[in-house]
Amino acid sequence: VQLVESGGDLVEPGASLRLSCATSGFTFDATAFTWARHNSTKGPEPVGLEPVAGIYPDGRTVYRNSVKGRFTVSRDNAEKKVFLQMNNLKPEDTAIYYCAIGVIVPLDGHEQEFVYQGQGTHVTVSS
Repeated sequence: VQLVESGGDLVEPGASLRLSCATSGFTFDATAFTWARHNSTKGPEPVGLEPVAGIYPDGRTVYRNSVKGRFTVSRDNAEKKVFLQMNNLKPEDTAIYYCAIGVIVPLDGHEQEFVYQGQGTHVTVSS
């Protein structure tokens, strides 16, 4: 199982970014995914992650309340990729963003741990 995130960057508040997650080693079409994040101020090594968006095999999506209306998760089954479009970014969105297998609802609960996740991509929102 392999998950590789990309697209993180340093941007100003109000900017947009699109994160990508390339996958391999499992049946993509039948898999649900979560985009989750870790704010490094909480410690160098994440144990649990803060889930922000999830997408099911049928395309149904769920979002954390703090990102609703700003973030959009999507998937391309042909390319075996998952995306996270982030608009109107805020300083509090600064974190390492991970793509992970599975969706656990509600997303606004406790931090979650995933069996399979990528290495993460850094997003910094600062003026």
